[in-house]
Amino acid sequence: MKQILEKLWMVIEKMALWCLRLLFKLLKKELTSEGEEAFLQFVKFGMVGVTNSVLSYLINIAVLLALKPANVRWDYIAGNVISFLLSVLWSFYWNNKYVFTKNEGETRNLWRALLRAYASYGFTGLILNNILSFIWIDLFGISKYVAPMINLIVSVPINFIMNKFWAFKAE
Repeated sequence: MKQILEKLWMVIEKMALWCLRLLFKLLKKELTSEGEEAFLQFVKFGMVGVTNSVLSYLINIAVLLALKPANVRWDYIAGNVISFLLSVLWSFYWNNKYVFTKNEGETRNLWRALLRAYASYGFTGLILNNILSFIWIDLFGISKYVAPMINLIVSVPINFIMNKFWAFKAE
């Protein structure tokens, strides 16, 4: 399985770099190896984010189904809270293992990094997304079904920066 995933990553990496190099060529800009490395790190972060979103949704649905026989009014809140807690833990594990890896000789306090990851996701996922949703939906009249997709354009890069330079920062 590990070999299959490594081959899949190689294909994704080649495609992502090809697109990035083409973009820089069209813009007549120089692309450094550090720029390529940072871009690939962002792609990995995005891949973890996709799995995180799927997992969060599945957990939320599972909680709703589990609480359905109890006929409680707060089932969706329980689903949101439990899916948030578990999906951020999932993201933390994979981001720590594959995205924001430590260089040789660097140390990282995992508990501090985990708390900071929860704070980062809490800020972008709860606070920022609600503020942006209010702006898109109530002020600009954008559909509440489209607004979350627009939010991703803003929240994902901010979350990446917060995780890279704060949550997973080496000590």
